Amino acid sequence: MRLVSLLPSATEIVYALGLGGDLVGVTFECDEPPSARQDKTVVVGGRDTRGMAPGEIDAYVRGQFAAGADLYTLHAGALAGLDPELILTQDLCRVCALPSGHVEDALEHLGCRADVLSLDPHSLDEVLGTFVEVGARAGVPDRAQRLVAGLRARLDAVAAAVRGLPRRRVLVVEWVDPPFTAGHWVPDLVTAAGGDPVAAHPGARSLATTWPALAGARPDVVVVSPCGFHLDGAAEQARLVAPRFPGAEVWAIDADGIVVRPGPRLVDGVEALAAVLHPGAVPARSGAVTRIA
Repeated sequence: MRLVSLLPSATEIVYALGLGGDLVGVTFECDEPPSARQDKTVVVGGRDTRGMAPGEIDAYVRGQFAAGADLYTLHAGALAGLDPELILTQDLCRVCALPSGHVEDALEHLGCRADVLSLDPHSLDEVLGTFVEVGARAGVPDRAQRLVAGLRARLDAVAAAVRGLPRRRVLVVEWVDPPFTAGHWVPDLVTAAGGDPVAAHPGARSLATTWPALAGARPDVVVVSPCGFHLDGAAEQARLVAPRFPGAEVWAIDADGIVVRPGPRLVDGVEALAAVLHPGAVPARSGAVTRIA
């Protein structure tokens, strides 16, 4: 089956299911595995924000939305040339990827008959469910079941390791300028790691807030996990955040790798958070987190 992925997390799912050879189209942001764009056609483009500060990125996003413009561009001609059978997209977040409605409109205009699967999980359990959905649509349901079983076994191992240990209050900051709370599946990661998420919105959108409101949540541990940033970028921002939370542990985490993308590596995120919250009970993950204060 000829597959096209219009979001990085879907690309990771495809490779986790052993279907990387069937993937013919990806986005400019697909970077996991590192070879994800090798010999693939990039069918979605967008602005490279790597050199921009969080406040500049926020202003750009707000400006685009106010103007009725999109953050991503679908290269319709390239998509048509691939003759895809299954396209993986989403409607969960306009900031994260191209909405499925844009894809369906383009396919109708082009006369393509590809199946479009929108992946829109709101919880960790629903994220695992999307792997089963993709596996079923792609004709490898048994592989998907084995993948999910393995990931659930790892989650069970973490739960057993932290059972009965003190549950510290954990604040996850998903953006720093302005500050955003943790939403969707991110609070589930904290809970699975043996912590109590505070100032969070499980299963719902992350929301803008204020630093005094976050400090008022009295976190024991602050995890800076800015969407779209890996560990180095998160650490840089965490150093600016740390003075706002005297007395709390402040950590930076590889957000784009193991926290904000709804793919298989979210279980890596649970393990990394568990090692932060319960040192010694769960092995530390090198290169995933770093303590700032």
